[in-house]
Formats: sequence, C-alpha cells, structure tokens
Amino acid sequence: MKRLLSILLCSMLALPVAFAQRPADLSGDLIIFHAGSLSVPMKEIKAEFNKLYPKVNVLLESAGSVECARKITDIKKPCDIMAASDYKVIDNLLIPAYADWNIKFAANEMCIAYTNKAKYKDQINAKNWYEILMKPEVAFGRADPNADPCGYRSVMCMLLSETYYKKPGLAKQLSSKDLNYIRPKEVDLVALLESNNIDYMFQYRSVAVQHNLNYVILPDQVNLKNIRYADEYSKAVVDIKGKEPGKTEQMKGEPMVYGLTMVKNAPHKEAAIAFLEFMLSKDKGMKIMEKDGQPSVIPMEEKNYTAVPDRLKPFVKKP
Repeated sequence: MKRLLSILLCSMLALPVAFAQRPADLSGDLIIFHAGSLSVPMKEIKAEFNKLYPKVNVLLESAGSVECARKITDIKKPCDIMAASDYKVIDNLLIPAYADWNIKFAANEMCIAYTNKAKYKDQINAKNWYEILMKPEVAFGRADPNADPCGYRSVMCMLLSETYYKKPGLAKQLSSKDLNYIRPKEVDLVALLESNNIDYMFQYRSVAVQHNLNYVILPDQVNLKNIRYADEYSKAVVDIKGKEPGKTEQMKGEPMVYGLTMVKNAPHKEAAIAFLEFMLSKDKGMKIMEKDGQPSVIPMEEKNYTAVPDRLKPFVKKP
C-alpha cells in the first residue's frame, strides 16, 4: 500500500511538468507572409494546426512572393515565416541578411484558367490557346512580374511558347495585350475572372483546382513543370525590379518549386518551428497541399543544411 501511494504521489507531482510540455501550452501570435497561391492550403493547415495548438494565434498575410520579401527587407514588418511560390525569391532577396536557410516543399505548373462564361470556351485547347487570347474581343489577365512569381512565370510561358509553337514575335504580342488586367498577385485575378471582366488568365494549376475553374493544360515544354525541360526553361529570362531602386533582378525559368523559411529576427520562433514541423509533415500539412493541387517535393537539397533547425532537418537533404 505504501508503495502504491508513493507511486501515485510521484505521478501527481509529475503532472504539472508533463502538462507544461504539452503542445497545447504553446501560445501567442505567429505571423506568416505567404504567396497568394498558398491562400487556400494555408488556411486549411492553420485550422488543423490550431487543433493541436489552440492558443497560437496564426496571422496569415497573403501577397505576391516578391512583395512579401520586400515587406521584410524594405518595410521591416515583423514576420516569423515566409512561404514563397518561387524558392529563388528567398535565396535572392532574404538570404543571408534576413534568413539563413530555405526549404523547398511543393511543386506547381502554369495553365490557362477560365470559367464557363469565357468566350470561345468550347474551342480553346493546348494547341490554339494563344490564338484565342490574342483575339480582340477576348480579355485575359496575369500577375505583375515585379510583385509576384506567377507574373514573371506568365511571361516565361509566353517566351517558351514562341519557341515551342514556332511563332516569332508571339511573346511580345501577348505581353503587350490587356495590360489593364495585370494585378499584384495571381489570386487577385480570380475575382476578375469570376466577375466576367476577363475571359482567361495565366494561373497556377493549383489555384484553378482550388477555385473549381476550367483550365487548359499547357505542354510540358511551356508549363514550367517538368524537370526534363529544365535547360529549355532556363532560356526564358525575365528582368524584374531589384533590391535597390533603379536596379533589376534577372529571373530565369526553371521547374516550379515553392520555398519557405523562418526570418532571422522572427518574434515567435518557438511557434514558428512548431508550425513548420506540422506543415512539412507528410501526413499533416503536406497531405493538405497535395489535396489542393500542389504536390510535395520533400526532401530536396538545401545548400545551407547546417543552418536548418534540427527539428526541420528531416525535411531537407544535405547538399
């Protein structure tokens, strides 16, 4: 009996310690800047994360990936995590001054999205989409290359299409049409499409899937999806605004890969690590990403592997 009482007493004394280590005790704000194309999965991941960590107030802020980076570098807005639709935005604009590492986590591809109200919706296909878009009575939208990777990827698609379809001058013709329908980020275009202000848009396939839109699947030589065509993609080069006023940054086409990082001066590091661990787990956050049309590429090599927090190392490879 004495031994039993002793065991019970020890167990009771241990309760506060065990309770203090429970995930539910993690609390406070968590600030996440993310690409517009991640809006749907991030909201779903947040909801699932909060079932384990109900006291963490996850603050999601959506914008074009380049704009997200500039909020950190230029405006100095507090941020814990940044998730970009192009991992190079983190490499080029945040590392090494504002972040130490970059985890590649998801893939995507470009498409031409539309609704059932679009003109020529019954005629458009992978062979004639550019002819449909160039018709005077058809309007199409795209994201701003200086604010959003989807924007410069749209221009890359135009450049690659000129070569693939053997149509000299096609890229210039497409890029100079419907300039009044350029928006800061790709998800801004969804409202234009659904309100019938435009007929089509250059868009990520994941966004089309998430919003139940129709879409034309572009050839792999054009859609920035297939690693087999990496050399061809690299020939599509787009200049965007650089880190400093008056300077430009050269973006080269390559297979589409998303990246994320924790900002160096993140005000809520513990919550950030917990969120990233949840998000990158195959049976948790990445299961949601897959469902929403953005397949996992975990694990991929990270050149700054040694700087990655230990709890996140399972999601990357050594170079």
